[in-house]
Amino acid sequence: MKQTDKPQNWKDLYYTSRDGLRLHARHYEVRNSGRRPVLCLPGLTRNAKDFHVIASYLNDPSRHRRDVYVLDYRGRGLSEFDSDWRNYSPYIEMLDVLDFMTTFQLHDVAIIGTSRGGIIAMIMGTLRPTSVGAVVLNDIGPVVEPEGLTRIIGYVGKIPVPVDWNDAAHLTKEINQRDFPKIGDDEWEEFARQIYNDVNGAPSMGYDPNLSKSITMLDPENDIPAMWPQFDSLSKIPVMVVRGANSDILSAATVDKMIIHHPDLVAYTVADQGHAPLLRDQPTVEAIAHFLIEADEIKRGRKLHNYAA
Repeated sequence: MKQTDKPQNWKDLYYTSRDGLRLHARHYEVRNSGRRPVLCLPGLTRNAKDFHVIASYLNDPSRHRRDVYVLDYRGRGLSEFDSDWRNYSPYIEMLDVLDFMTTFQLHDVAIIGTSRGGIIAMIMGTLRPTSVGAVVLNDIGPVVEPEGLTRIIGYVGKIPVPVDWNDAAHLTKEINQRDFPKIGDDEWEEFARQIYNDVNGAPSMGYDPNLSKSITMLDPENDIPAMWPQFDSLSKIPVMVVRGANSDILSAATVDKMIIHHPDLVAYTVADQGHAPLLRDQPTVEAIAHFLIEADEIKRGRKLHNYAA
């Protein structure tokens, strides 16, 4: 599934965080859907554009008819940068998410959380359990593999700004081709346009470079505690985990252990993709859509179908 040049099918929302930053979100809107709204939370350096394909699919009035909201964290996408890089933390970003939900009167949402977004979802399950009704964890779990975290620390804030979109496509391919070998040559610019902002037709950084300061001091081997208590806070709601087969962040062993902790967990593996699956291919998008339908209708004690691939 590809993004196209169809007319914009979302509206831009802006709200103010509790410390005064102007933050951005997209709203893919339907009226009176009767379905649980979806809240999409991106990865560490990513933004709302990552979710356009799946948001459009879930929002399509001829199919699933869901309200879908997609957030840009502070310092990412179209949201205002924070003057204090120390505020680029999952806890502060979770507070921003809760501020957004309060502003737009949301509760019991289905969260699709990619990487950092999944961490935020697990924290929300602990601190504000009524805010979360179902969760899709995209290539993240209670244990973050040190090898993957080391790789991320190595590039955040260190990639040069491309001179044009051809350069952006080349750079994006160079960094990601090993983990995403099946992406065609004609798709790398489209991938790049998800990552970078467009300023007067030219690529610019899609996140505040100071974001790197919040992670460069981490010791991947010792500073990242396992989040099993936070994951266990989701034990009474439907949860799906999507893992990239090439992932260096979420291991198959961790997924196996997650199933022990949450026996109704729906586990799905995306072939030929690494961290994090792009949520653009038809099988993955459809599997998530079906999970959300069942999550809407689930009754106490019912076991969800497992879409493992």
